[in-house]
Amino acid sequence: MSLLGIDIGTTHIKAGLFKEDGKLIRLAIHPNQSFHDKGHFYYNPDKVWTMVTKAIQGVTEGQEEKVASVGITSMAESGLLIDSTAGSCVSNIIPWFDRRTESVTDKICKELNPFEHFQKTGLHNNYKHGLAKLLWLQRESPDALQHTKWLSVSDFIAYKLTGEMGTDYSLAARTFAFRIDQKEWDIPWIRHFGLHESLFPEARCSGATVGVIDSDDFRKLGLEKGTPVAVSGHDHVCGALAAGAAKPGVVSDSIGTAETLVGSFNERALTLRDYQSGFNFGSFVLPGRFFWMGAIQSSGGSVEWIRKQLSDEQLSYKEIASLLDLTPGVPTGILYYPYLAGSGAPQAESKAKGAFIGIKSSHQKGDLIRAVLEGTAYEFEHMKRVIESMQIAKMSTIAVVGGGTKNSHWMQIKADVSNCPLAIPAITESTLAGAAFIAGLGCGVYKDEEEMAGCIANHYRDEFIPDEANHSKYNTLFEKGYLPLQKPLRGFFRKDW
Repeated sequence: MSLLGIDIGTTHIKAGLFKEDGKLIRLAIHPNQSFHDKGHFYYNPDKVWTMVTKAIQGVTEGQEEKVASVGITSMAESGLLIDSTAGSCVSNIIPWFDRRTESVTDKICKELNPFEHFQKTGLHNNYKHGLAKLLWLQRESPDALQHTKWLSVSDFIAYKLTGEMGTDYSLAARTFAFRIDQKEWDIPWIRHFGLHESLFPEARCSGATVGVIDSDDFRKLGLEKGTPVAVSGHDHVCGALAAGAAKPGVVSDSIGTAETLVGSFNERALTLRDYQSGFNFGSFVLPGRFFWMGAIQSSGGSVEWIRKQLSDEQLSYKEIASLLDLTPGVPTGILYYPYLAGSGAPQAESKAKGAFIGIKSSHQKGDLIRAVLEGTAYEFEHMKRVIESMQIAKMSTIAVVGGGTKNSHWMQIKADVSNCPLAIPAITESTLAGAAFIAGLGCGVYKDEEEMAGCIANHYRDEFIPDEANHSKYNTLFEKGYLPLQKPLRGFFRKDW
């Protein structure tokens, strides 16, 4: 038997077929095209569905093994309205990054006690959340919410495959209307805005069967009638599971344009200290556990920015590696603040801006590139120290996934700054694998968590051990420079000059 994982991401739609032992059999990747109209971004649900079916067919075609389960993950806050009766799309998919809801977010802010709502949801008020999108749709077309359901993109694909509507706890929470402390929709809060709880689908544990393939028509996609389909959950959390972040001391670090750090811990009441940390919290994809999450908004984004600035033609990654090879391999002494798109936890601030401090005439291109990598590592260290100070986790291994892992200089810098080993899991396509594993557990392919865990991140294909001498120098630069200079820099950028 094989496990099918589906991942609907911001730029790509992927399908992956895995063996029960976690080995990737086949991978298909298609673009996920966003559109822009009247200042608003959106995805066309029909086009998304078409790309998903192509991806599924791309991995199942010619395979003799039966698909035992289907697990779906997606970009967390993106969703759409579906007619509850007819099943037709009432809206396009509104993506997480569309900012049409910013004015609505201000309205929500006036209606809540931020800390009390954080204790229920694990979240801070944000334009990305599903509730803000629903209130925007209500404002623009008051009749649009009648006889409809709000589905995440994962829920939508599960519905197209099974005819059943449902979601999981980790995605339900991203609406800002679901209580992770009670695992249920917050009905008084929903009704406070003139909405009805019927707008939201039934929420289940991650990986629980939403429905089964209900038609022989899907045989052309390699899916037999009766195959169970599950919503596996939040994409970053599925990826964290496959990277091994369910284990004590292991934290997942996913590096793309942004960088997302995810860890898990046993469920408990969220505290004022949790709230003040600036991190987001939610239901992990395994029962009885929460996750914490923090992000560097412009991590890989900083690398992309510098490679454009240092060459008329944009430096290739090979050229970047060559320039880094020419640097001494020790701290540059330059402080770079990676706030090209504002800063995230633990000091979230949209007005924060990037900065270089400590540049000399002797510094060359390679030094500036290395300084950018060091700056993202300093910001990572800032998150790490806050999490450890809250006694949520003591990081013993950082499992790194994503495009940034291809840059060995960057990985070594991160290990040196954090004084923590960095490990790159042997398992490929961690988000897809996590989606497949969680569905396999929820649909009964694995008898229990222990059997599933035996397939996850048992091996690393590369590891980076901290250099003690470099760490000592980085630690001084971090504590005497990077941290104390945050306050005056942020104060300067808050002013309207």
